[in-house]
Amino acid sequence: MKLTYGIKDKPNAGQLVIFAFQQLLAILAATIVVPVIINGNIAGLEKFGGVPGELSQAAALFGAGVGTLVYLLFTKCKSPVFLGSSFAFLGSMTAAFAGAATMKLGYLGLIIGAILAGLVYVVIALVVKVAGVGWINKLMPAVVIGPTVAIIGLSLAGNAVGDALSFAADGHTMNLRGWIGLICALVTLFTVMICSVFGKKMAKLIPFIIGIAAGYACASIFTLIGMLIKNADMQIMDWSAFAGMKILSVPDFTFIKGFSEFKNLSGTYLAGVAVAYVPVAFVVFAEHIADHKNLSSIIGKDLLEDPGLNNTLLGDGVGSMVGAFFGGCPNTTYGESIGCVAITGNASVVTILATSVLAIIASFIDPFVTVLSTIPSCVMGGVCIALYGFIAVSGLKMIQKVDLDQNKNLFVVSVILIAGVGGMFLQIGKVYLTEIAAALILGIIANIILSRKKDDAPVLEEAVEEPVEEIAEESTEEAVEEVTE
Repeated sequence: MKLTYGIKDKPNAGQLVIFAFQQLLAILAATIVVPVIINGNIAGLEKFGGVPGELSQAAALFGAGVGTLVYLLFTKCKSPVFLGSSFAFLGSMTAAFAGAATMKLGYLGLIIGAILAGLVYVVIALVVKVAGVGWINKLMPAVVIGPTVAIIGLSLAGNAVGDALSFAADGHTMNLRGWIGLICALVTLFTVMICSVFGKKMAKLIPFIIGIAAGYACASIFTLIGMLIKNADMQIMDWSAFAGMKILSVPDFTFIKGFSEFKNLSGTYLAGVAVAYVPVAFVVFAEHIADHKNLSSIIGKDLLEDPGLNNTLLGDGVGSMVGAFFGGCPNTTYGESIGCVAITGNASVVTILATSVLAIIASFIDPFVTVLSTIPSCVMGGVCIALYGFIAVSGLKMIQKVDLDQNKNLFVVSVILIAGVGGMFLQIGKVYLTEIAAALILGIIANIILSRKKDDAPVLEEAVEEPVEEIAEESTEEAVEEVTE
């Protein structure tokens, strides 16, 4: 696609701050919701001393910022993507915390688990360094990776629509509150689309900021009207988080609590954490490749060749270790960040660098984090409809040059799409493979089997068209000669 800012371009200081803020908004909701989910999963589990385990959203944001800086370092600032809290490790993180009540080891388990998962990336990176990426391109060509990228976007469609309709009763009954939430989501979505398509200069480059601001204003207006007429259904904004808010505070870093748990470390628990984290790391490795191939198609540069898959893996793996050390959450390349690059045409790595610094600074500023946390889910749903849609379409664009008239290609694409959209998953013991991983594995197997079939021969009509025309021409010439004689 045509980029407004290439990888090496540097926007001026004022624009850079705005672009970084937009990237932060794109990744924020998913990054800070992971600790919320984990806290919900471990509710009731008791840590040593009877204190419930709890992860900090601010610490997760700090970990994502530092993890992205590590990634940029290993990739030599050649890959414009932000790393955020990984949803793939939700089960692993819960399992690490679950041992806290019996083995008295919770926060340290999160750090050890992330280190083990990161080491998987390091080992694979060494293999890639020696063997190259040719085997990956053969194992996962466009006919496999394209629909897999599309599945990444499509698998998130339910989350985006669910957020847009989050205020509906029971998630599906459209009462007054549900309609107001949907209106705010649509105001956000259409503002993003209009700014991106019809916007001039800066408006075209910051559609998400404008869209979220419009959705936030819309939700605030409905809430204020609801407060005036004392209608609770209209009050979809929750400003209670501002009560007792401080100006500055140090995030509750995971390593501070984790170090006190070393005395409780045991071989049994270590083995349990390894089983929970290591298999998932191989699954995320597949998504890592899909994300980088997708980003490569957007920026017009093969990131698996330069800076190289070994470097992106090292950046992702070590970045996950660092992210979990501070925030407890392993990191991963974010589709929301890639979608933001695709929609805005801003692939400047400096923007990602600035976003990392902004995330780190923001984690210490309570008002900043609080304001961002008050953005209604319906507004973020409107944004995510656009973001996740772009991810899906980016995957479909990757198979444009694949000959789908060949049944061998058609079947590979078909099984990946249906398995992924249908939610196929695999569970072998304690190893859980998501629908994306299951669909990718099924597609790889199908492609290996069917690729042995040679391309079908041209259809008969095309094969004989030229000879028939030549025969007709020769017959006509002979007839003319006979008449002339």
